[in-house]
Amino acid sequence: MNPPDIYWTGASGKKYGYWIHPVNARFRKIAGNVVFARKTAEDEWEPLYIGQTRNFDFGFADEQKENCAKKNGATHVHVHFSSPDEPVRNAEKKDLVAKWKPICNS
Repeated sequence: MNPPDIYWTGASGKKYGYWIHPVNARFRKIAGNVVFARKTAEDEWEPLYIGQTRNFDFGFADEQKENCAKKNGATHVHVHFSSPDEPVRNAEKKDLVAKWKPICNS
C-alpha cells in the first residue's frame, strides 16, 4: 500500500495516516475511520465530518451525517483502514473530533 496522502493530528498529538479519494468513492469490506473534507481558500483541508465504520462497504457514516458533509461542500473522503476493534476506531474518531470540531459532528 502507498504511504498516506495526509496525516490528521488529534487533540492528543497523535497522527493518523489517511488516503484521499473523491467523495463518492467506494471501498472494500474493511473497518476504518473517515474524514469528509473540503479545500479552503488557503488550499488546506477542512474536516466537515469525522466518523468510523466497521465496514466501508456499508457506507462511511450514517446517512444524515454524510448528507450534512456533502451539503457543506465535502468534495473528498479521507480514509484510514484501521482496527476491526470498534473501541480503537472510536478512540481515533474522538481524538480527531476533539481537535478539529467538524460542523457535522455536533
